[in-house]
Amino acid sequence: MTARERLLDELRPGAFALAYRMLGSVSEAEDVVQEALLRVHQALEAGERIASPRALVATVTTRLAINELRSARARRERYVGQWLPEPIVTDGHDDPARHAETADSLSLAMLVLLESLSPEQRAVLLLHDVFDYGYPEIARIIGKSEDNVRQLATRARRHVQQRRPRFQTTREQRDELAARFFAAAEHGDLAGLEALLAHDVTLTGDGGGKVPALARALRGRNRVARTVINWVRRVARLPGVSLLPVELNGSPGALLLDAQQRLIGACAIDIADGRITSISGIVNPDKLAHLGPIGDLASLLRSAR
Repeated sequence: MTARERLLDELRPGAFALAYRMLGSVSEAEDVVQEALLRVHQALEAGERIASPRALVATVTTRLAINELRSARARRERYVGQWLPEPIVTDGHDDPARHAETADSLSLAMLVLLESLSPEQRAVLLLHDVFDYGYPEIARIIGKSEDNVRQLATRARRHVQQRRPRFQTTREQRDELAARFFAAAEHGDLAGLEALLAHDVTLTGDGGGKVPALARALRGRNRVARTVINWVRRVARLPGVSLLPVELNGSPGALLLDAQQRLIGACAIDIADGRITSISGIVNPDKLAHLGPIGDLASLLRSAR
């Protein structure tokens, strides 16, 4: 590997971390990163002196992601059912700067909330609060004045804090709560499951019109608990189906596998202040293909009727 190849290889994880948080899509983020690294490679090939390759990659990645996000939003308005980000499996080693703010910014619930910001607000918030860029540098990256950037950050931060108050939960508490959640769901323990849920817990399913899923998000611990238990009972009747606990987007989760160990679903839970605040279920096969071989959940559900 040449020195230039090593440099591009070192820049890739950070660029992907930013692009994925901007877009909530693995495939779109990979395309943006590939284009950003190609531009850096071309600049080096042309003999340009680059003072900071990291800053250049962040600039190109951010600008491409802003443009991609604008077009992606039009597509998401036509999306069938509820839209959720494509989940990624995290193990604590594949994502840079795993401090609390960074881990929180990766959760499916936060990525959905970031969708309500403008592309520029989203970029400024992520660059400053998650990736520790200063306002002068962010202003150069997105091509706005520093005062404008500060205003964007203030509005974005206020919007996020109003809709997502932060409560600290240790990793041990989180993992223990997740284990209790999956056990209660598996055993049909309605009271036990309700006790783990926040009063305004949200359940969201993403089937993309290809696999049966909730048409709209459900709220409230009783409705959510009953729906989860009914879904688990339905899945339990499918031959050979198993649940594999994993960490998804920095949060406890599980992968649903068919008898051939092919992926047919993913579930992530968001936890704050000792309670489960949101549950995200993704069964759209297009959202799971990057994680491995995909099974046919729709056919399995039809055969089990």
